Amino acid sequence: MDAEQAEVRVLEAEVAALKRALEELPAAGADTARVQAEERRDLFMFFRSLHFFVEWCEYRKRTFKHFKEKYPAAVQLPEGASSSCMSIRSASQPGFELVIVWRMHIDEEGKVLPKLDLLTQVPERALELDRKGAVAAAPLHFRALLGLLGIEAALESLLRLLCAEGKPCAHPAPPGAWDVTE
Repeated sequence: MDAEQAEVRVLEAEVAALKRALEELPAAGADTARVQAEERRDLFMFFRSLHFFVEWCEYRKRTFKHFKEKYPAAVQLPEGASSSCMSIRSASQPGFELVIVWRMHIDEEGKVLPKLDLLTQVPERALELDRKGAVAAAPLHFRALLGLLGIEAALESLLRLLCAEGKPCAHPAPPGAWDVTE
């Protein structure tokens, strides 16, 4: 086998690996990166966006997995380990649920940014008692919390708040047990 044939085989293997990686990505993110790269005819931007998109997806997966393990009674991952949303159910207030929806946004320049939203599910009776509109304002306050504390600390705050009633929601973790920089 000469050098040219070897190079072709290596490229074929890399293309096959890329196809497998693209198949595992959420369709919206891969499509957005592909469309932007085609419009700009910028292959570098595509691979850069794809790289950071995958990094953010892995980070989301590790973060959600951490909270599922730490708060098994409160946290649900409806779509499994690679879920784009995390449900937080109150053990002390049945019917009260928060859903964190974590998507990735790819801007015009190919930058990948996390976009987290908070959805609330509250019993009708609780909404009637909510005279100050705390439930309606919760998504905006969550965004402010994200800006102040960052993703992990904001999620931890929500979980501690829902588990503060003395119900066992969490498994205690030893100091330094959670390191997302792996």
